[in-house]
Amino acid sequence: MELADLCSKSERYIGTEGGGMDQAICFLADKGTAKLIEFNPLKATDVKLPGGAVFVIANSCVEMNKAATSHFNIRVMECRLATKLLAKSRGLDWRAVAKLQDVQRKLELSLEEMLAVVEEAFHPEPYSLEEIGGNLGINPTELRTKILSQNTQDVTTFKLYQRAKHVYAEAARVLRFKKICVEAPDDAIALLGDLMNQSHASCRDLYECSCPELDQLVDICLQSGAVGSRLTGAGWGGCTVSMVPADKLERFLANVKEAYYRNGGQRLALKENSLFATNPGRGAEIVYEL
Repeated sequence: MELADLCSKSERYIGTEGGGMDQAICFLADKGTAKLIEFNPLKATDVKLPGGAVFVIANSCVEMNKAATSHFNIRVMECRLATKLLAKSRGLDWRAVAKLQDVQRKLELSLEEMLAVVEEAFHPEPYSLEEIGGNLGINPTELRTKILSQNTQDVTTFKLYQRAKHVYAEAARVLRFKKICVEAPDDAIALLGDLMNQSHASCRDLYECSCPELDQLVDICLQSGAVGSRLTGAGWGGCTVSMVPADKLERFLANVKEAYYRNGGQRLALKENSLFATNPGRGAEIVYEL
């Protein structure tokens, strides 16, 4: 489940097997409202954002060729392995599950309860192939050839605790974000901003999909008046999204331009198209000529 454009997006959590949200919001978006997007089956729920704040997109001007690296594929595999060890630890058929959401559904537990299960089932230190295989009752060769994807078979250690904790906590933040929007307390903007900040910290420290430039840009955005800021997209480059009080927008834009985009040739050259305020817009449509 994902809230687009929550924190513009809350990634691919609670499945973490890959995309879907970008494609879904492109067609399901409606002007003036964010969307809570759920999969299996696909469902989109309107989420009215609070007034008085604006979302601002900032491009870090860093790009990673995901096809030429294994970062994303390793994260997917770590989540899959975490799924299987969680299932085994709770007496489920580990061969029949592939996503962390599968374990939650079979155990019929809340996201908060799943976080407690993660704390019980995993240690924070990376897992070796031998340890994972031993927990599952299979040898490392079978684990490598039958479970690991071809592009992760050379990986020797996996961070299962960190990835599982991030996935369940991020999914919980998505639902908390929606709840705050629905209830609309007086401090809604501050509460939503805090969730965005928690999200970036988790992406940086637990899922490890940030990069120094994104972290720098998030810090600059917060110092420039944003109440919340996080990376958006797959990470390792790309953009941040920040929630900025409407009355601070102009000053915010000026400060971020000065602090981030005027420090380098590439950033300076791209700055005109790299920083802008945005509102939820309508999705793609098919227009027929009669």
